[in-house]
Amino acid sequence: MLSPAPARQGVGVLLLCCALLATLAGCRSDQGKVSGATPVGTASAEEQKHAKARFAANAGLAAGATYQWIVKPYREGRFKDGADGRTTALFKAGLAGAFTYNRLKAATGYAKGDPLLSEAVAPITMRMEELKKLGSKLRTGRVREADIRSFEKAVTSFKHAGKGAGVEITQKTPSASQLAGSQPDNGGR
Repeated sequence: MLSPAPARQGVGVLLLCCALLATLAGCRSDQGKVSGATPVGTASAEEQKHAKARFAANAGLAAGATYQWIVKPYREGRFKDGADGRTTALFKAGLAGAFTYNRLKAATGYAKGDPLLSEAVAPITMRMEELKKLGSKLRTGRVREADIRSFEKAVTSFKHAGKGAGVEITQKTPSASQLAGSQPDNGGR
């Protein structure tokens, strides 16, 4: 018979996996929103303005989630074995990792609506694929300083790309419902 601690930990890991899958499934619908956009270089000034606003909103939410639920708890030692609230911190970090990946993916899609922004973002899209791999590390608690820096670098790269294209990105902490994927992207409004 299992002792209560490993059983609780197993339940926590199972819940984390289910939540991540639900988050990823919920965010998939956002990917199609940009596919029907005007081709790069032919968007009107109004469409470019909306593309920039949506890019900024999504990148800002990714930055907020990364800081609040990945970077900050890691630096506070909440991911270490035996830390109080470790399972909860890892659960939230896993959700935040999936959320960050999906918001940066959405931001990349919106960047296609503005030629200058699209050009600025193109070289950093490979960072997003690195983030995808970090989800399993967060789920299992095998996260290192380098992994945390990968999240920070991805968000910082998007901020710099936006700034280079004339878009200021402001960090915004997403609500719990946004983090869990139950609230759709509102396009930065």
